[in-house]
Amino acid sequence: MIYLVVKTAISAIIIVVVSEVARRSAGLGALLASLPLVALLSMIWLWRDTGDTARMASYSQATFWYVLPSLPMFLLIPVLLKRGFAFWPALAAGCVLTIVLYIGMAALLARWDIRL
Repeated sequence: MIYLVVKTAISAIIIVVVSEVARRSAGLGALLASLPLVALLSMIWLWRDTGDTARMASYSQATFWYVLPSLPMFLLIPVLLKRGFAFWPALAAGCVLTIVLYIGMAALLARWDIRL
């Protein structure tokens, strides 16, 4: 139980630090947010919990493929905001785009016999 609390606290601290830094400097906050900190922490927790190299390899590969369709969201949201859209609709549109692209990526990878 204490291990779960520690994992949660470390993860929460990272989110708070990134959001606080972004309040002062959007660029530095974006740099911190773009670092694969969540993926790295997840790998550390997964390795500590399982020690399973096959699972780790699968997780790492799936993370790579799922990052790609999420990237256009970070282009769509600023375009919509600059065109006068409110934050919440722009965020929702970015999330919908990402979901559509995730589905498309999964279908494309299935054609190449890559299962996530």
